[in-house]
Amino acid sequence: MALASAIRRWDFHGIVIKQFWGLPYAMAASSTVTGLSDRTSLLVFSLVPSLLAVFFARRLWNGWIAGYFAVLNFDWLQRSCLGGSEPLFVCLLLASFASVRRERWLFASLFASLATIVRPLGAFALVAIGITLLWQRKFLKLAVAIGVGLTVGVLYCIPLAVHFGDPLATVNSYHSPQWQGGWLFGFPFYAILKGLRYPAPWTNLALSLAWISLVVVAVVVMVTSSQFRAYCRAHRVEALFLVPYLWCLFAYNYPMWARSNFARFAIPILPFVLLALYRWLPKDRRLLWALAIVSPVLAAASALGVVNVVHMIRMAL
Repeated sequence: MALASAIRRWDFHGIVIKQFWGLPYAMAASSTVTGLSDRTSLLVFSLVPSLLAVFFARRLWNGWIAGYFAVLNFDWLQRSCLGGSEPLFVCLLLASFASVRRERWLFASLFASLATIVRPLGAFALVAIGITLLWQRKFLKLAVAIGVGLTVGVLYCIPLAVHFGDPLATVNSYHSPQWQGGWLFGFPFYAILKGLRYPAPWTNLALSLAWISLVVVAVVVMVTSSQFRAYCRAHRVEALFLVPYLWCLFAYNYPMWARSNFARFAIPILPFVLLALYRWLPKDRRLLWALAIVSPVLAAASALGVVNVVHMIRMAL
């Protein structure tokens, strides 16, 4: 919210760069046009893209995957309702995939470029589009895609160069002494396993391990399933995004976050996890509706802290 306010006033004194600016730019534009507060703009650009992302998941796959994607992940629900960059990122990412399916390469590259300035791993989608167009020898469309990506990138970097003297300031802000050996990504699972040593509530630890196990099982199915490999051949852009994203997910080199935030980092590839495990997904509307009630309640309790919620209930009683 502080960054969105600074962008709206175009005054960056005291601003510390910690994340990419795509979401704050959207918030600032919304506040300028509609007069909404920065907090309201944050919530609007979290909830609305969350709903649109589920819509795109329905268009790309089917209702079961979209339904489970909408309600299964606590981090997704929390960031959709309390504010975060994940909903806007996933919305733009899935919009890019939907445009690729219809061979609207201009929109696909535009959405992928915008996704990249929200969260940097969106660059994998942009590169995947370029590789696919090169493979198909569509050189004119490749040139257009490169032009769109460069335009968005240059426009994004100009304010950083002018006000901070570094066009890659947001990229260069990704440094932490907690990274093993100073690298953002290391050996797969190393930081995750090391993160298990950090003290955490048993509920948080169990949830993290459950998500890690789920994604690992899905990856095994992806590799061994001829049906999923056929899907990847038919949808190269999605596959070329998925593979490096999975590597980054398991190789993230910050031990505490690699384990504790795994479910959050896994949000963009959750539809592919559900697709890989589709044959085992319960196709029962009653279960889905039950999850639609239980998951938000548990996500809210998790956001407040389970111990705090128990204390509040006792005080109320």
